[in-house]
Amino acid sequence: MLARHARAVEWLGIWADLGRAPRTIDAYARGLAEYLEVCEHDDVDPLSAGRAQVASFVGELTGRPSRHGGNTVALDSGTGLANATLQQRVVPVRLFYDFLVEEGVRDSNLVGRGRYGARRGLGSGGRGLVPRLVKLPWIPTVQQWLDVLTVFRDEPVRNRLMLALAYDAALGGQELCSLRTDDLDPGHRMIRVRAETTKTRRGRSVPYSAATGVLLGAYLDHRGSISRSRGLLFLSESRRNRAEPLSLWTWSKVVRRVALAADVPQFSTHTTRHLCLTDLARMGWELHAIATFAGHASTDSTVRYIHLSGRELSDKFNRGVAEIHAWRISLLTETGIDVDGRTHAGDDE
Repeated sequence: MLARHARAVEWLGIWADLGRAPRTIDAYARGLAEYLEVCEHDDVDPLSAGRAQVASFVGELTGRPSRHGGNTVALDSGTGLANATLQQRVVPVRLFYDFLVEEGVRDSNLVGRGRYGARRGLGSGGRGLVPRLVKLPWIPTVQQWLDVLTVFRDEPVRNRLMLALAYDAALGGQELCSLRTDDLDPGHRMIRVRAETTKTRRGRSVPYSAATGVLLGAYLDHRGSISRSRGLLFLSESRRNRAEPLSLWTWSKVVRRVALAADVPQFSTHTTRHLCLTDLARMGWELHAIATFAGHASTDSTVRYIHLSGRELSDKFNRGVAEIHAWRISLLTETGIDVDGRTHAGDDE
């Protein structure tokens, strides 16, 4: 599909040259390809398309059935596709038209900033083309986390170390699989997360626990029996790819297998990061400290974990309940107060 549209290929090539992550390029390509398919179906050139094509594309997305079955509806969007997926499909279309405007191919962006105004049309303010829902990340309960750990306890040392590091250092899946042997500082129990492996392109140094350090020592001894070469820390041990770098896809399959065995299907490679940051908020870490630890570009993302921990609401609730409790007790212990004009504290019936 994309190969038939030279401008689309050019646009994706620019993003790739700018160093965008391969997964980002892939997501952009899929979203734009779906839009171009709608244009072809309507026999419209996307370079000169009008608002009707964007509306048709959004209508096609919101009417699309779930890949799990035609009767399956995502609760957060009311359609077959989840709200985040709908947003992901619209973004590359908006960016593509930004590119066309900058190149002088078009005078305006059909999608604007992804907004719709009832009076002024697409791209002019009001509510979003696809209403954006901001959901809190899912984290396991204490029992679910223990169930996952129980299954992981019987995993090879590599997998146990990967889970431990992912939690200790709040690492995303790509950050974890991209760790190199020279990113580790066992003497100070620190990890260097290189900027090029992160979503925000912000490097950071984070600690890991003494228990994880024990796992690391055991794995490094084991790794030496697979390969003596430096490079990526985690290596495949399969017969087909032995000593090759472990891919994020393989790690995702490991986590998925363990999650199903533990009967916690929501658990994913990113869950440990969410859980770590939430636990830091629960322990009273300041907002900026958590943001630095996580490598967030701003504290906007970090605020979600403060909310998820319930720290502020819990403190306010407990203070409020304490005041209400004290007030109730004071009413019970005061004397000489007439209640409905019938009874005085200390009087007998």
